Amino acid sequence: MDLANLTVTDLKQGWHLTGNQRTCNYCNATWSLETPLTTIDEHLNIAHNRNLTQLIHLDSRYNTLTDKQQDLLAAFATGIKDQTLATQLQVAAATIRHQKFTFREKAKQAKLYLAIYDLVFNQAPATDTLIDVPEQPEPLDDRFMITEDEAAQTLQHYFDFDQEPLQLKRWPKRQKTIVTILTRIIEEVPANQEFSETALTAYLKPIYFDYVTLRRYLIDYGFINRTADGHTYWRVVNK
Repeated sequence: MDLANLTVTDLKQGWHLTGNQRTCNYCNATWSLETPLTTIDEHLNIAHNRNLTQLIHLDSRYNTLTDKQQDLLAAFATGIKDQTLATQLQVAAATIRHQKFTFREKAKQAKLYLAIYDLVFNQAPATDTLIDVPEQPEPLDDRFMITEDEAAQTLQHYFDFDQEPLQLKRWPKRQKTIVTILTRIIEEVPANQEFSETALTAYLKPIYFDYVTLRRYLIDYGFINRTADGHTYWRVVNK
């Protein structure tokens, strides 16, 4: 599930628009715009055990609900009375009410954060801001003329951010795209430190299986420097 490109409405309904069709958030199922929404709901209920269940138990780094909280939310969704749920869980009804209060407070925090984030980051920029790239021996060409919007779209396309650390899905063909992904990968390497080749590999290998190619491009494009004997590496920090 690509949370970056789904709205709150998309998440709540379990599907999103892609061109002239509706697409399931959890699989590749698609429907025409003329398809009744009840058909999509039926798919979500049968194939995915309900949209709400999928959201509550979503296997994502962004789902910070504990197992207990997930179970409570699933129970609340059934409309069960507080006292009945308290009896089932062998806790006081006041404990259940307090948990509901806690969920409401978190929802208020989330609303405020989303409002602030939307106002700050979703305004139309006055100009296209270019991302920072390492200094190059030659004048910068089109490979390095990368706007923040371009970078954001590229990174979302090429990386799996649900993994920790992030993982590169595949190696790009275009040099401009390679430069773009390198600007994100280098952030996983600590600055102001020196590394042996083995130590550097420990940072790169979890990100992409062909860490040798990755290391070579990081060096070629000036993101990483090394001593002449190749024994010591360090991240280049822009001045």
